[in-house]
Amino acid sequence: MIRVLAVTDKLELRRDITLEELKQIQAKWYWVDFNEPSPEEALLLEQYFHFHPLAVEDCLHHLLQRPKVDHYENTHFFVLHSLHPHTFAAEEVDLFWGDNFIVTFHLNPSQEIDDAWNRIAENQQLFEAGHVYAAHLVIDKLVDQYFPAAYQLEDQLSDIESKEGKDSIQSVMNDIFEIRSKLLKLRKTILPMRELMYRIINSERIEGVKTNMLYFTDIYDHLLKLSEMIESNREMTADMRDSYMSLNSNRMNTIMKTLTVITTIFMPLTFIVGIYGMNFDNMPELHWKWGYFIVLGILVGGGIGMYAWFKRKGWFD
Repeated sequence: MIRVLAVTDKLELRRDITLEELKQIQAKWYWVDFNEPSPEEALLLEQYFHFHPLAVEDCLHHLLQRPKVDHYENTHFFVLHSLHPHTFAAEEVDLFWGDNFIVTFHLNPSQEIDDAWNRIAENQQLFEAGHVYAAHLVIDKLVDQYFPAAYQLEDQLSDIESKEGKDSIQSVMNDIFEIRSKLLKLRKTILPMRELMYRIINSERIEGVKTNMLYFTDIYDHLLKLSEMIESNREMTADMRDSYMSLNSNRMNTIMKTLTVITTIFMPLTFIVGIYGMNFDNMPELHWKWGYFIVLGILVGGGIGMYAWFKRKGWFD
């Protein structure tokens, strides 16, 4: 689907018009959104707008690309990332930025693009601000969507800390590794987006950025905050992982020590029982009247004695 929003020289908003109608009006600036375009609609990037073939190829490429900006003649091409709200997987959103227009292209539905579109269409002050502000709004909406994901992972870490060992170590470790995996996904999106915003606010080639510097700097500040949150949470998961691994190792050592003590106590008892379990004829002790009780007493006394000695040495602490 292709939708068009245009602002005329008289600052009148025209929306839901066709590309042919767009040619016929005197547009001060316009925004064309390729929302889940068909293959035929995607061809218009080159046939109607005459964008550079490399940029068009990047749009149609099904592999997720790293956020970046490429400068072509009279057009700047941006690769941006949105986040899936449940899987935290990055989804590509492409943006063409020209002298008096922006064109967005995304193969998947984008709530952030819809929100920016509706805000521009419903607020006269915003659509009068021009295409630079519209481009800023698109990027801002994409970045704002990163915060719920980061806060969600932060809350999950707080929940793990508050349980204080109520769950099994294996369950906690699985949760921690799952959170670290999601943090890695966020990191792969947020850090390149931060680098991209740094290039935008320091670029001399993109017209309109200097006059709207406060807006773009605000996005960069948000990305810096998100980067700090991600790194802090990654360090926290590493500390929690090491703590639980140390706790698990300590428990295993305690179990092994207990089993070792039990084995050590029973070794001499088993030795004695093994001797008298041999059915030789010439074993004088077998014919003692009190032999059974004497050996039984030695077994019990030896076991108790060894237990007391180990206890005194602190092996059971």
